[in-house]
Amino acid sequence: LDQVALADLARPTCSCTWDPRPPRLKASFWQESQCHLSSVSHLQLIGLTMAESVVVGVRVRPYNDREKGLNATLCIDMQGASTIITSPAGQPQTFNFDQSFWSHDEFDTQEDGYCSPKPGGRYADQRYVFETFGQRVLDNAWAGYHCCLFAYGQTGAGKSYSMVGYGMNKGIVPISCEEIFTRIENNDKPEKRYEVCLSMVEIYNETVQDLFIPFDSRPKNGFQIRESKALGIYVDGIVKNAVDSYPAIERAIDQGTANRSVGSTAMNATSSRAHTVITIEFKQVEKMGGVENVKVSNVNLIDLAGSEKAGQTGATGDRLKEGSAINKSLSALGNVIEKLAEKSSNPKGKKEVLIPYRDSKLTRLLQNALGGSSKTIMICALSPASSNYEETLSTLRYADRAKKIKNSAVVNENPQEKLMREMREENEKLKAMLAAGGGGGGEGAGMDPEAMRA
Repeated sequence: LDQVALADLARPTCSCTWDPRPPRLKASFWQESQCHLSSVSHLQLIGLTMAESVVVGVRVRPYNDREKGLNATLCIDMQGASTIITSPAGQPQTFNFDQSFWSHDEFDTQEDGYCSPKPGGRYADQRYVFETFGQRVLDNAWAGYHCCLFAYGQTGAGKSYSMVGYGMNKGIVPISCEEIFTRIENNDKPEKRYEVCLSMVEIYNETVQDLFIPFDSRPKNGFQIRESKALGIYVDGIVKNAVDSYPAIERAIDQGTANRSVGSTAMNATSSRAHTVITIEFKQVEKMGGVENVKVSNVNLIDLAGSEKAGQTGATGDRLKEGSAINKSLSALGNVIEKLAEKSSNPKGKKEVLIPYRDSKLTRLLQNALGGSSKTIMICALSPASSNYEETLSTLRYADRAKKIKNSAVVNENPQEKLMREMREENEKLKAMLAAGGGGGGEGAGMDPEAMRA
């Protein structure tokens, strides 16, 4: 925007000397910028955003049959947001995250199959995980931000259970979809409408495939990941299904899920053999003063395939090849996370850090979520068993690095429309204050309207 025009629009309602032109970031600027324009912050007007760390949580599941057969002991404990892992030698190590979900025990299975916490128990059920992280994703989408939630962990650690769920224990994806249309139905503004589109892709053996296309109709070399100034990182040529209700989006997800690449290994009978990315394109269109203001949010819900060791999974042939491709892409993801954490710890740019996004299709597709304009949440799934100690410790270290990443997310709307909308809203508030004789309770309360105009 033209800075002169911006200065004309952003007349302060107080008596301070704050200048809306690009500031020299000194202490007085941050102090001065707090005293006026109650609903439109100076940071918004000049286009500045504050970096926000990736939100990281970990979740531990119950023992599976394999671990019970090995007579494994519990190596994980959680206290509040802290997770403690104990080595076979009895040496504890503590990691602190935004949230630690205890889902190992202290639950009852209801008649319909739903697992709920026992009275006074610390069990984190599916609904609690959604309300803690999934709800946050939707709030960010409603505010107009791109957002991303992805699950990481060893194969069989419970990633798909958290993301998709099983039976009555619905995961974050189906609950989020239901919540989206519940919110839309509760919209009481006739001038506002919503548009929702859904796409589903998987990355199988470093090839991107559309899950809405049957196996025998897919292109052999898959779909290409491209980049543009308007769209950012996107997959070219995939199907986008417009959905207008929860049953419609549920049918679409069921269709895509049926086409996922899964296989049986010694570690997991229904092991994901590919990374799955569900993208909900959420558009809000609001008519104000005869002009349509549009906010677009891409909600990416990602179920990563699990890291695995061939010796433990018993993989051979195609399963071995799939596992190799999975580990390679997860290794590339680990390198990207490490470099981004290094970059975030060096905010003044004293050292140039090259981020290797192009080392794999996965990191390329996650480029915006990890190092761009996105509000990102990561759930790491943990095995509780001592037999998986090394893999679990690796996952915790992975998560610990990820929480150091900082992104600068911005609302995705036309900047001119955004500025005009915010100034209209501020104008309406000032009119209401004038009509009430300045009775807003602020500094102008009780002042004569003519004096306020002056």
